[in-house]
This record gives sequence, structure tokens and C-alpha cells, in this order.
Amino acid sequence: MSAKMTRLPAYSLFAAVISAAGLPIYIYAPKMYVDEYGVTLAALGAMLFGLRLFDVVQDPVLGWISERLGKGRPLAVALGGALLAISMIGLFAVEPPIAPLWWFGLTLAGLFSAFSFLTINFYAQGIAKAGDDPQGHVKLAAWRETGSLLGICVAAVAPTLLMGYAFDAFATFAYGFAAVTVIAILYIWPEWSSRVQAEPTPIKKIWGDPVARRLLFLALVNATPLAVSSTLFLFYVESVLGSVGWEGALLVLFFLAAAISSPMWSALARRYGEKRVLLVAMVLAVVSFAYTLTLGEGDVILFAIVCVLSGATIGADLTLLPAMFAKRMSVVAPNGGQGFGLWSLVSKFTLAFAAVVLLPLLEGAGFQSGEVTQPEEATQMLTVLYALVPSLLKLVAIALLAATKLED
Repeated sequence: MSAKMTRLPAYSLFAAVISAAGLPIYIYAPKMYVDEYGVTLAALGAMLFGLRLFDVVQDPVLGWISERLGKGRPLAVALGGALLAISMIGLFAVEPPIAPLWWFGLTLAGLFSAFSFLTINFYAQGIAKAGDDPQGHVKLAAWRETGSLLGICVAAVAPTLLMGYAFDAFATFAYGFAAVTVIAILYIWPEWSSRVQAEPTPIKKIWGDPVARRLLFLALVNATPLAVSSTLFLFYVESVLGSVGWEGALLVLFFLAAAISSPMWSALARRYGEKRVLLVAMVLAVVSFAYTLTLGEGDVILFAIVCVLSGATIGADLTLLPAMFAKRMSVVAPNGGQGFGLWSLVSKFTLAFAAVVLLPLLEGAGFQSGEVTQPEEATQMLTVLYALVPSLLKLVAIALLAATKLED
């Protein structure tokens, strides 16, 4: 292993922290604010979408700032980590001092801003870390995305496990997250000094590159199915499967399968090529997840099998697409900040789209979170949105990838 490809565990831990503040928040935060504070699903969906509109401006600006930090980067990253930890505590551990909906929006704004800034700098740093090694981006992605997926696993299951041991499970989780964030920042601190200070790249140059533009569009389409299923996961397990209490275990099965499969997909990609391997994984994802359409109350074991199989295929998405984009950025924009500003925007927009479209549809069908029994129309709508919509979107992503020449 080259000198540049050492200290990779630090990348795994940092990726775990960032990811723990991403997808799991979309799983737990909306349901918590609905159940504990009575905020409506439609209001939460609108707030999440508004925050994503803010990201349309914010993420490219954060990318611009990232490319110009220079020697101040370690301190800026530390401040970003502090904002991430404080926002998490405010979201889950502090009784809203203002209207719950606005407190939800304020704390999430801080959380998402810190998440974006740290993600942009972290992935841009990976360009320098991989160096000139033709397989460097895939190797780094295996460590980084495995850590990321393990972070999601821990964050997804921790609140559920803590409910049996802590007075306030979400508050305990938030304070624990803050402590781990401090450790991760200190552990990766030496890595920022190795950053290649390439010239900043105009965003129009990145967007003007055909391959980079295709990858961004592909990432947008391909990430939407996971955003849809993540947004509706707790509601599906609770109301369709009737399996309250299984949520944490099922989430761990899904993301742990993704984490374990990540090195395998990386090895296959190095041998057979990223595009070919990714296409196979995406087809398998549709085949495995589509079975969810046939499930109903009591089918938790069958759903657990689906979680393992579909989770293993998602590991390819989360490992290979970022590696492919980083490889292209090493050619088009070696500094990386602006490019990953766009990447961060695309990744978060899918979650916003899912929230603003799906939650009002579900509420309009008569769905009431926390109720033991739901109207049949609401249950049918939930099944279609959770199981059918992601499968159809994945088919669109497969067609797009098959028609795109990414190895140019």
C-alpha cells in the first residue's frame, strides 16, 4: 500500500460520523416530531423541501469556500464538526423553545449545513488521498463507504436499543454522537495537511464536462429510490407489517449487508469495471426489493430477507458511484470542492423530494402516524409508495446507466 493510502481507518470513522447525521435523521426525526409534538406530515414535508431549496444556493457556495480555505481547513472542519454536534443535540435532546416545526427547521438547517460542509471537504480530500493510483479512488471508497454504512447502522439502531436502557433514548443518542464526533475530528486531523492546493475550478467547467454532468444526473435518479424507502421505512414496518419493535433490527440488517458487501463490490469493480458491476448490482436490487409488494401483516421474517438482499446491492451504489465521480473530478477539478458541492446537493435533494411528495400523499390517503389501525386506502398507498415507486425509479436509473458511456 502506498504512503498516501495509509491511515484509512481515520477515513472510515469520519465517514461514519457524517453518515450517522444524514440518512438516519430522515428516518427518525420526522416521526419523532409527529408523535411527540403533533407536527403534521405535510408541514414537515414542506419544511424539509424548503431546507433543500436553501441547499440549492448553499452547497455550491460551501464548495467555493472549501476550495479557498488553504491552511485554515483543519480549523474550519473542526468548527463544522462542532455545529454538527450542537445541532444534533438541539434536534433530539432539547425541548423546543419555540414552535416545534420552526425548531425542527432551525436545528436541521444547522445540521444540514455542517453535514454539507464536512462532506464536501471530506470527499474533495479523497482526490488528493487517492493520488495517481488508477485504482486509488475505488480502494479509498471501499474504506470510506464501509465506514459510512457502519455509521448508518449504528445511528439507525441506537435510538431503538437505548429505549430499553435510557430515560430519553434520543437525547442519549445525541450526546453520544457529539462525543464520537470530537474523537473523529481529532483522529483525522493530520490528513488535512496533505491536501493538494490545486487552483479553484469554476463551477461552469464542472457542469460543462459531459461525463461529470451525466454522473450527477445518474446520482440524482439512482439515489431517489433509497430516499423514498428511507423516508417511509418506519411507517411501513409499523403499519403494513404490523411489527413495532423490529425497526432497529431491520435497519441494521439492511445497512450492515450494504457495509459487508462494499469491499466485495470494490474488488469486483477493480477487476471488471465500475459500470458493468454497478449495472449488475442495480438489476439485483430491483429483483430483490420488488418482492416487498407481496408482503403484509406478520411477514417480518420475509421482509428481513429482503432487507439483507437489497442492502447488499445498495452497497454497490454507495461505493462505486462516489468513486466514479471522484475519479472524474481528479481530471476536471482536482481541488474538488465545487464538484462535491454539486454532489452533496444532488444527494440531499433526493431526500427532500421524497419528503415533500410522499408525506403529503400519505396524509391525504388518511394515514395517521402512531395509530394502531389505518384505513385500507392509507395502507395500500403506503405499500405502493414504499415498494413500487422505488422499483420503478431504479429501472429508470438502470436504463440511464446502460445508455451512458462513463468510461470515456
